[in-house]
Amino acid sequence: MSEQRRIRGGNILARALFEKGVDHVFTLAGGFCNPALEGFMECQMPVINCPHEQIAGHLADGHTRITRKPTVCLVGPEGFANAVPAMLEAWGERSPVIFVTGSSTLKRQGAGGFKEIDDVAIAAPLTKYSVAITDGERISEFVDRAWKIATSGYPGPVHLSLPVDLMFSSFEEDAGREERPFTRTDKAAPLAWPNPSDLEPLLETIKNAKRPILIGGHGVWWSKAEKKLEEVGKRLNIPVFNVPYHQKLLGEECEAYMGLADIHQYPPSKFAIDESDIVIVVGGRLDNQMNFGNPPLFPATTKLICVNGSHEELDNNRSADEVLLSDPGAFFDALLSVKDWALDRQWFDLNRQKRGEWVEKTLSDLEVAKDEKIHPLELALEVNACLEKDDWLVFDGGNTHFWSEIAVNVAGWKGQQLAGVMHPGSYSLLGVGVSFALSAKNLNKESNVVLISGDGAFLSGGLSVEACFQEKRPIVVIIDNNGGLDCISQQQERLFEDGTHFATDFRDIPFHTLFEGMGGYGELVEDRADLVPAIKRAIASGQTACVNVKAKGVISPIVLATTNKRDKASIE
Repeated sequence: MSEQRRIRGGNILARALFEKGVDHVFTLAGGFCNPALEGFMECQMPVINCPHEQIAGHLADGHTRITRKPTVCLVGPEGFANAVPAMLEAWGERSPVIFVTGSSTLKRQGAGGFKEIDDVAIAAPLTKYSVAITDGERISEFVDRAWKIATSGYPGPVHLSLPVDLMFSSFEEDAGREERPFTRTDKAAPLAWPNPSDLEPLLETIKNAKRPILIGGHGVWWSKAEKKLEEVGKRLNIPVFNVPYHQKLLGEECEAYMGLADIHQYPPSKFAIDESDIVIVVGGRLDNQMNFGNPPLFPATTKLICVNGSHEELDNNRSADEVLLSDPGAFFDALLSVKDWALDRQWFDLNRQKRGEWVEKTLSDLEVAKDEKIHPLELALEVNACLEKDDWLVFDGGNTHFWSEIAVNVAGWKGQQLAGVMHPGSYSLLGVGVSFALSAKNLNKESNVVLISGDGAFLSGGLSVEACFQEKRPIVVIIDNNGGLDCISQQQERLFEDGTHFATDFRDIPFHTLFEGMGGYGELVEDRADLVPAIKRAIASGQTACVNVKAKGVISPIVLATTNKRDKASIE
């Protein structure tokens, strides 16, 4: 009888992830990770080597957000510390990234081993599950546990720490496979089905509403229920809004979509919420963005209903008038099956009218505000105008992000269609833009992917653009270059007694020549007449390109409102 082949622990890890269906691994290759990298090579799994561990984490996050399937970020112990910001970003958007750390030796744990760090404790508050594997026979078991935790209920990132002595030690190929489950391929996560005794009275309440609105959140995306959300809006005449800071559930051109449920970035949402008799939040959290479900955002006279696919989410929504444990898709199916639905289009059309009026006022205000320098909203609108329906748009920054969000809504009302929109999540972490753009390009090779980035955001993570050159995945980066951290400068000028700003300016950085030096395409734009031609040339170049646009700093409505609120809170 032939002796069974023995393989390293890192190879068992790779095989377990391959069995789950992982199709990409992102890393900064380090010595601690070599056994796992050998395993990925044998499994023929694509591995993208990144210039920094934080970039590896953001790439894994971006890939996961688009595919809605876990992706792996593999780092060494010192690299773990660099990957922590990516954990934060993934945690904020509940992105089920599998973070794997090659950690210091188990044998000498706690004795000051080489590059020893308590990665499990550090990752714990930023993940759904953080654990050190202490037995090489259980590597595949822990992969199975982590995967199921990451994808079940309210999804989110997980962290596995694999000590270097287990990573390099040899085990039998089928180590740990004598116990159930014998088959560890990916299976659909269990879904929460609504209790009929809870569902029926809730449907009756919604059926009798005269002015309902629906706010879609994270849970709708992760449950893959966005098409049903659109159908609910269109068929039942319910205006649909998005929670702020989230990947778009519906295209901005969709008839049922009105905008963000954010009274500053999209003022008509204030009218809708104030005048509504029922607000249905599906797959979302009553967090700070939703004023914790309280007035003045949600009037006391409005019935607030939260529908979530896990108990964890419902725990965040204790202030709602009614809650329902249900997968978003199942809830939408139930809504669509309601008989004798009587709501006509009057309320729906009134909200569309408000959106149209807001668009025209926004464009009119922009014309008044124009001067010799390019306005960030103008910049974002011109970028939108250069894109086709199969293209992807990414934005990154402070004011740049928020002006771009407004531009996408305006362009969508005018008929602009995009394949997808990505941006930083609820923590507003700068520097994710290039990584997210590369993620979109990796998964949509024939599409144009354009990133609008503030200069500060690009300085935070822009060198990750080397991965675009390395992987031959060209993206176009439009720099909203106002010469500093304008989002902070504008706040300081309103807060500081002398009306100035401090420690927020940059020198005149030639971002376009950086791209040229790396082997790409670059242009500087200082006059608005040159903007659109430059964007089109950059896209047509087929290279990773930069259009460095000298724009003026203009505080966005959301930053202005946040500043005023923070000042008041400090005083009170």
